[in-house]
Amino acid sequence: MIVKTEKDFIQNYLTDASNYKSENCDAVYFPISSDEVSEILKNCNKEKTPVTLSGAGTGLVGGRVPNSGIVISLEKLASIIKIYAVSKTCLTQSGVLLSQIQSECRGQNLLYPPDPTEKNCSIGGTIATNASGARTYKYGPSRNWIRYLKVILPNGETLELERGKNLAIGYDLRFQTNEGTKFEIELPKIKLPQVKNATGYFIQENMDAIDLFIGMEGTLGVITEAVLNLIEHPTDLISGIIFFETFNDAYNFVSKVKAFSHAQNSLIQARAIEFFDERALNFLSRFYPKTPLDKFGIWIEQEIYEQDKDKLLTLWYEFIEEHNALLDSTYFAMNEKDIEEIRDFRHAISARVNEFLVQNDIQKVGTDLAVPDGDFNKLYFFCTDLCKEQNIDYVGYGHVGNDHLHLNMLPKNQFEFMTAKKLYFEFCKKAVELGGTVSAEHGIGKIKKEYFNLMFNPEEISQMYEIKKTLDSNLILGRGNLF
Repeated sequence: MIVKTEKDFIQNYLTDASNYKSENCDAVYFPISSDEVSEILKNCNKEKTPVTLSGAGTGLVGGRVPNSGIVISLEKLASIIKIYAVSKTCLTQSGVLLSQIQSECRGQNLLYPPDPTEKNCSIGGTIATNASGARTYKYGPSRNWIRYLKVILPNGETLELERGKNLAIGYDLRFQTNEGTKFEIELPKIKLPQVKNATGYFIQENMDAIDLFIGMEGTLGVITEAVLNLIEHPTDLISGIIFFETFNDAYNFVSKVKAFSHAQNSLIQARAIEFFDERALNFLSRFYPKTPLDKFGIWIEQEIYEQDKDKLLTLWYEFIEEHNALLDSTYFAMNEKDIEEIRDFRHAISARVNEFLVQNDIQKVGTDLAVPDGDFNKLYFFCTDLCKEQNIDYVGYGHVGNDHLHLNMLPKNQFEFMTAKKLYFEFCKKAVELGGTVSAEHGIGKIKKEYFNLMFNPEEISQMYEIKKTLDSNLILGRGNLF
């Protein structure tokens, strides 16, 4: 096992994609097997040494950034063990990059549906945060596609969980490690918001034990292996960007697309519906000069299996014409190369914003809010009106199909940064008032704990903390995340 203690080397593990930073840690460990992870945790648990887990470093809430102690980097657990074509499953180690899994599955005409924007994330990181992405509109978050997990608990023991094999009885959840230690957890009776959500532990009556470890943000155990459920890869895609003069035109179009996609026997069946406001498009125009200025954009994708592509395209164009779209600017991809170019355009906004923050040495102040169906417009105008009142620059985009808004503020100095932080708090309050969540896909980590408190009262958070103490009695794992 490789262990690094050199200060210059360790610097790479003291920050993440949010530009959140810490000062130091004692060492970075690079295990190559579950057994080595177990060995490290047994020693750290005995010595009560804090342990922070690191995937690919693409997180946006400081979760992999250590406060002290050691870091366990899972990047050497990087093998896709086997793809099973018949059962449509993939057994993989947790350090494998999502892009590698997608590529290997594609080679066998299979698809892993979760589609986080950052393809260089590790699969373990996506499971630990219940990551989602553009295809969540049709397929849901990572949780829906995890069949099995191997988890090394903070005491070094191994827990193997297969979906459907270990269900809670009401709010009484019990499981046993391979070494024989039994755990009994009294789940709190917490009501989670009925929206896309990655805030705190997943709690539900009669829940599956595996779901407690999906989205736990490195606080309950170390995921070393997983079995992913796959589907048949579509034979083709329809992918297009449609532009509108106003937000209302774009939003009305989205509402109709959602209604048709949910309707039985409808030929229009979007798998992704994404939004760019005029400031996001203007920001992207620096890198994509053909981007229309001062417009609102909607990106859609639909899978094709047996359908007639020309017939579907005709239907989409007819639908677009009915909703005041700017037909001269609207663009549909006609081949795989064009589809990838559109997808790159969609993903560029997040990457370019992060580059801007790093270049200006500013910590990210970007929302990850989701609200109930039909309330996206209320949240969007509340946020943008406040930004305009305070003269804070911003770009707005997100997974509008899931009523999920990423509004990234772009402060130019420390004063504007502090103003942006105050606005962010108000945005989170509004999302919760509407029945939504403060984090739909990125998690809480170390950066967003104060917003966690907006969603749950102290007693509910204390009950979640009791779950952590049951599994991590010495509180070594993921210190500073969530709690």
